[in-house]
Amino acid sequence: MIAELGHFALILAFAVAIAQSIIPLWGAHRGYAEPMRFAEPAAMVSFLLVGFSFAALTYSFINSDFSLKVVATNSHSAKPFLFKIAGVWGNHEGSMLLWILILSIYGALVAAFGQNIPPALRARALSVQAMIAVAFLAFILFTSNPFERLDPVPLDGKGLNPLLQDWALAAHPPFLYMGYVGLSMPFSFAVAALIEGRVDAAWARWVRPWTLLAWSTLTVGIALGSYWAYYELGWGGWWFWDPVENASFMPWLIAAALLHSAVVVEKRSTLKSWTILLAIIAFSLSLVGTFIVRSGLLTSVHAFASDPERGVFILAILLVATGGALILYAWRAPQMEPEGVFAPVSRESGLILNNLLLSVSTAVVFLGTLYPLFADGVMDEKISVGKPFFDFAFAPFMIVTLIAMPLGAALSWKRGDLARVMSKLWIAAVLAFLVGIAFWALRTESSIWPPLFIAIAFWAIFGVVVDLAERIKLGRAPFSESMRRLGRLPRSAWGQAVAHIGLGITAFGIIGISAWATEDIRVAQIGDRIPLSGYELRFDGVESSRGPNYRIDGGKFTVFKDGKELTTLVSEKRFYPVQQTQTTEAGIRASLIEDIYIVLGDRQDNGGWAVRSYVKPFANWIWLGALIMTLGGVLSLTDRRHRVGAPGRAQRVAPVVPAE
Repeated sequence: MIAELGHFALILAFAVAIAQSIIPLWGAHRGYAEPMRFAEPAAMVSFLLVGFSFAALTYSFINSDFSLKVVATNSHSAKPFLFKIAGVWGNHEGSMLLWILILSIYGALVAAFGQNIPPALRARALSVQAMIAVAFLAFILFTSNPFERLDPVPLDGKGLNPLLQDWALAAHPPFLYMGYVGLSMPFSFAVAALIEGRVDAAWARWVRPWTLLAWSTLTVGIALGSYWAYYELGWGGWWFWDPVENASFMPWLIAAALLHSAVVVEKRSTLKSWTILLAIIAFSLSLVGTFIVRSGLLTSVHAFASDPERGVFILAILLVATGGALILYAWRAPQMEPEGVFAPVSRESGLILNNLLLSVSTAVVFLGTLYPLFADGVMDEKISVGKPFFDFAFAPFMIVTLIAMPLGAALSWKRGDLARVMSKLWIAAVLAFLVGIAFWALRTESSIWPPLFIAIAFWAIFGVVVDLAERIKLGRAPFSESMRRLGRLPRSAWGQAVAHIGLGITAFGIIGISAWATEDIRVAQIGDRIPLSGYELRFDGVESSRGPNYRIDGGKFTVFKDGKELTTLVSEKRFYPVQQTQTTEAGIRASLIEDIYIVLGDRQDNGGWAVRSYVKPFANWIWLGALIMTLGGVLSLTDRRHRVGAPGRAQRVAPVVPAE
């Protein structure tokens, strides 16, 4: 009965979304107040209905209701409680319901906290949001019903994919979807502005918090996926340029560009049409990612094996949403004349350079991700695009971004003085140079390039610190005055500084692990000692045990440094009887300097075991930087200006009137 109620709630939500997509839009066009106000309760009701449906599916998973096909296929009575809940979204149907739930959450948030938004713009934005909901509710109701019953009912389920039975993968999809789906809100505001024919500083102020929320949660989602791949898959890597990884990375890059571009619109009333275009592209890339994962075009540990017909449905949604928005953009964009003028050397120019670098980087990832799929599907050619291509084509743009970041942030609006900026940032350049020299001296066996790139990463970090010191007049005013200025800095300024520092820290971790990781692969007998980059590993044997729903073979290794025992690590091979699947759990000694990483392989015919061991320098700086970037986004999101309202808009010529 609970399942039927959940299904019925989805049908009601579909009907409400249809009404919400039409009535407020018509009211905004005619200037009628009551139809426009319909958008807010409709958005709240949609959220409640979809929320109830999601709760009904979660209840079915927790209680192991194997009469539901999705539960029988993706759960098991012996599965731990956390992974019963994670099973709700660890499949195609449940993850699409989560997708729609988050879409409805954003609509409800705008309805609840968007009272400072002009009624017509709010009504149009919520109508566009409802149109997206209509498309995906139709998709789930007609092709991916999560409440489909089974007859006869199996005694038990098949269980969740063991690779997904992990805390990081339990949290990864909700955060990722909060980012993916959250970009629908800037898209809806962009389309609403195009319909209205008006983009101004107030519009940019309203768009920024939704973009910040989406970008911040997407950062967490990507970082969780990267960390899971690092310690769970047993490959010793943190990023593989997998098409599904790239599908989340592309919207992240464009969302970062959108954040910076919206600042220019807000401060200088220029880059209007470009900012609208970025908002359209950001959500379009989210739809591309949804299509890649669910189209059946690829096989990946990240992808849902899905019927290609469902992929065609999502492709149709992508084409209609993106095509319709771009047609509207082509009609309205010429009317969006820039109001501000600025010199070639200015903060505006720095932000434009930032946008160009991020956009070209996204284009590189898009080409490398989609072209092999296109060549395989259309031309029947097998083309492999992997790490060498992305390292060669993508990395240079990120290096230039890191170099330009402190300069652009320190330049003045409208007209800047590059020589004056460098006279302030010279100390950051000197400190970064010294850091590079130190790494070159410590890593004498390496080439000059890794220390040089590390110096660039620290240039970005020190540049932020020096710029903050200049803003509070540290050393040029009494210390108490500097502290007072520091306390009065807006949270958006703090957020920008923290996020930029986080990016520099992540870049440092990426450079360190890429340049100096070491690896040893061998067949080891019990008692063997394995030399590894200044350490020695002793293979102490393999012990068998049982987990909640799996069997364990745990390889025990003692780690020595300079002849002294340092720690003991256990790498596990887990066997899941229900799925007849085996997974690997790496044994890791993590630190900020380097990780010792051990993976137990298969037992060999000679009685030995395959053992892979690594030293991964500075690996944890990658995820530390991601967390700091997220903190920067949250700090910006809590800026008082986002809570108390946006700059006022001039009144429309045609007043809002009651409906007759």
